[in-house]
Amino acid sequence: MSDSQRYTGVAIALHWVLAVLLVGMVFYAWNMEELKETLFAGGDVTISEVQFAYNMHKTVGLLILALSVGRLAWRLTHPAPALPEGMASWERLAATATHWAFYAIMIGLPLGGLVAASAAEPPTLLFNNPDLVLPKLPVPQTEGFQSVTGSVHGAGGWVILGLLGLHVAAALKHQFINKDGLIGRMIPFLKG
Repeated sequence: MSDSQRYTGVAIALHWVLAVLLVGMVFYAWNMEELKETLFAGGDVTISEVQFAYNMHKTVGLLILALSVGRLAWRLTHPAPALPEGMASWERLAATATHWAFYAIMIGLPLGGLVAASAAEPPTLLFNNPDLVLPKLPVPQTEGFQSVTGSVHGAGGWVILGLLGLHVAAALKHQFINKDGLIGRMIPFLKG
């Protein structure tokens, strides 16, 4: 596979770093919720442990937001390699839609989390550092608003996993059924 048919090194690095962070955050969030439930049930968890988990989730979420905006900027200034000529039009449409849905969720989910965090108490401490308090957005400071925004944010984890499933299934189809080398465009050590 020629270099013109591959993504740039920057695009590949951002792809894999964001993939690991996004999937990791989904599972971390589920663990974080279990910690909170254990605390409320009188289990062997302290409020400090729960706050630490939430603050780290929010900090990494902001890192994901920054990396995602950077990845989008890179993508807009460095077009993706062309899709194989033999791809059906519905496959091209599905690939494009999934690609842009990932950008929407990678940027929208952290922004939604920021809104939910702004409606919650206590304030967010970036890196759990009391000197790095994240300013709150001007949103309603009600339990109802926080509950709704938190639920929408949490549902985004399922969207990530659904998109990931589609993405991986399509990549495997191209590798093992179509045998068109498409997967080699994004895997550093695979050349087609």
